[in-house]
Amino acid sequence: MSIRTGDMTPIPEVAVEIQEYMVTLSDGVQLATDVYRNSQHEGPLPVILERTPYGKRAIRDSDQSVRHSAVPMPEEIAEFFISRGYVVVRQDCRGRGRSGGEFVKYFNEGRDGFETIAWIRDQPWCDGRVLMNGVSYSAHAQTAVAALSPESLAGMFMDSGGFSSAYEVGMRMGGAFELKQATWAFRHAARSPEAASSPEIAAGLAKVDLAEWFERTPWTPGKSPLSLAPSYESYLLDQWSRESFGEYWSHPAIYARGYYDRFPDVPSFHISSWYDPYISSAIENFQKLSSMKSSPAYLLLGPWTHGKRCQNYAGDVDFGTGGYFDGNLAPSYLHFRADWMDEVLGRARNATPRHKVTYFMMGGGPGTATDEGRLLHGGQWKHATTWPPETSAKTTMYLHPDGGMRADPFSGQAHSTLIFDPHDPAPTVGGQVTSGEPLMRGGAYDQVAPSGALDSVPVSLADRADVLVFRSAVLDTAVSIAGDVTAEIYLSSSAPDTDLTIKLIDEYPPSADYPNGFAMNLTEGIMRVRYRDSYKDPELMQQGQVYRVTVAAPSTANLFAAGHRIRLDVSSSNFPRFDINPNTGGSAARDNQKLIAENTVHFSTEHPTSLSLHILPNA
Repeated sequence: MSIRTGDMTPIPEVAVEIQEYMVTLSDGVQLATDVYRNSQHEGPLPVILERTPYGKRAIRDSDQSVRHSAVPMPEEIAEFFISRGYVVVRQDCRGRGRSGGEFVKYFNEGRDGFETIAWIRDQPWCDGRVLMNGVSYSAHAQTAVAALSPESLAGMFMDSGGFSSAYEVGMRMGGAFELKQATWAFRHAARSPEAASSPEIAAGLAKVDLAEWFERTPWTPGKSPLSLAPSYESYLLDQWSRESFGEYWSHPAIYARGYYDRFPDVPSFHISSWYDPYISSAIENFQKLSSMKSSPAYLLLGPWTHGKRCQNYAGDVDFGTGGYFDGNLAPSYLHFRADWMDEVLGRARNATPRHKVTYFMMGGGPGTATDEGRLLHGGQWKHATTWPPETSAKTTMYLHPDGGMRADPFSGQAHSTLIFDPHDPAPTVGGQVTSGEPLMRGGAYDQVAPSGALDSVPVSLADRADVLVFRSAVLDTAVSIAGDVTAEIYLSSSAPDTDLTIKLIDEYPPSADYPNGFAMNLTEGIMRVRYRDSYKDPELMQQGQVYRVTVAAPSTANLFAAGHRIRLDVSSSNFPRFDINPNTGGSAARDNQKLIAENTVHFSTEHPTSLSLHILPNA
């Protein structure tokens, strides 16, 4: 067998048979479904199911199994699992690939997956057990179907996806809309069946200047970069316009939080990474299923961008050889999944007990530049039984008007004001972004950006007038954190509504390789202030009144070395990752008017603006 994993472990030869079925659903739509089997095996076997909108026979970078090796084709991946005693089923989602029906992102995956599992269960080659598997959208499809309590579901392996609440992770955050939904829709509209069947549509989409369209949001039907793909335009604008939490956001396909009690009690594995937008979903799914089910759940958090586990870097930061998945956690990603599935089915012998939580602690490297020009930040794998780790302690540091970060609140009365102009938002520089190309990309980067359209000289984001920067003292000893990040900000504003953003940064001192230091972003969050108390019942601000606003950022794990500073940036925008608040109190999805807001952060014992981190004891 010649499977392109780069791993030399011998694999038994098998005779693979591939057959495509058109599975007819209850509404008459047919879904194109490939079944891979060992043609020399006559009895029923457990089945691995993956449902995808990206083409069931298309190669995907996130399937890479071993560093520096070619990405295996779907048939090679299937061949590997068949050699381990499985049947593999891959299916095009509704309206994608060779499947019929209309594609509406996320919302059909529960019922379609439920009926597909029922169809698989009734086939003579299935022994009654179906394990679901997949990355990103294929992980979202798993929580969508689990919410409907499918019979025969035996386990779920969810990598970089699986919505706990899409309103708070992946589609919106803090009430703001994630504009990666727009870049994703645009890219996949160009690859849709409609574009494939119409040269005019394909040519028209190829000419669209997406960056220019992002300079003039919001969009309306027929006046958007997706006007040539109306079905994609329709669902995107619909999602964007639903700004408050309600029935739409409670749909089981995107809201596992409301349906965990209906999930089958089966083992689950949850993977995400520090620069992936689905960290909080993976953690919540792990926490809830661990507490509500008797079957084991596991969590793995790496230092990568979305699905890039065979790289040891994210953006411009390198984590050393320890940052790879393969060679550190398993011989390959394929072996890791197959070994866990064997455990689920009771096949594993003499297996070493698994840690409930495995996570990568970033940091500890020399901070020099690699040959590729990346900062060598380093890191190592750690284990825990809970998340945050059981040894961590939530610690609060108070922000001061001089830009300091100290153990006690400011004892006087003071404030700092940032001027937020929605026509000139603070730019996105890396972060927990996926599917943002060509306008944004995920990862860790020095927090500098071009200063404007006519001046391409990089300027530190800390020097912008709409960014408030708070720093700890230079650290005498290393500080390690592992867990979620929250800021309590006491805010008044000239506007009835505005946004607050936070960004946690590991600030390196100047060095020979980095004369200006290196401000490495770790995690970031946002809160649309009207939703400070409720996502269902927004409340505008009264001018001059001070409000307590909690801004949460997804979990991270990092060692701040001695000589570094812990830094928090506070602003009112992070564009184009999030849509821009017009500051009018109106809809960000519809309001063309935009006003400048004077946003004031207050400091006192009465208004103790602060940052909270989960700090680990020194080793």
